[in-house]
Amino acid sequence: MKNLCFAFCIALIININQAFASEAGMPQLDPEFWAAQVFWLLLIFSSLYLILWKIFLPKITDSIENRKLKVINDLNETQKLKDAAEKKLKQYNEIIEDSKIKAKKILEDGKKKIEEDIKNKRINFNKEIEKEILSAEKEINILKETSIKSINKIAIEVSSEIIKKIAGTEVNGSNVAAIVEDISKKNVGTYK
Repeated sequence: MKNLCFAFCIALIININQAFASEAGMPQLDPEFWAAQVFWLLLIFSSLYLILWKIFLPKITDSIENRKLKVINDLNETQKLKDAAEKKLKQYNEIIEDSKIKAKKILEDGKKKIEEDIKNKRINFNKEIEKEILSAEKEINILKETSIKSINKIAIEVSSEIIKKIAGTEVNGSNVAAIVEDISKKNVGTYK
């Protein structure tokens, strides 16, 4: 690089006198100055080419490569995150489906248990009703028997009183009792 700068300075000093000769006309069109113009053209463009090639192009290339690597790494990381997210989503969906199945089973089990409880309570309720009905029927039968006896007793007393008032004499209680008993035995079937 030092040699290039040194050569550039020497060429500048040599051609400085020729550069001031432009006062005679347009030096670009004068064939006498074409060699100097070609020299400066080659020198400037080759120096620009070297500067771009050795200084700026490696920096730009490194920047592009770094960005490319960063983009590739970001894409890889994104793909990994996407795969992880899909895996989590799949696990989430499996958990939801399992939860739905478990909830459905719990509801079905609860429904069966409630139906079974209702059935058992209905059976127990029917048994209780049957017991109450049997108890009521026993009480009614006992009441019928006692009421028939009570009615017969009352009928005997009333009949005795009526005959006493009508006939004016005391009636034999056993005769009246026998007649009332006979009549009540004939009519007992109609009251049951």
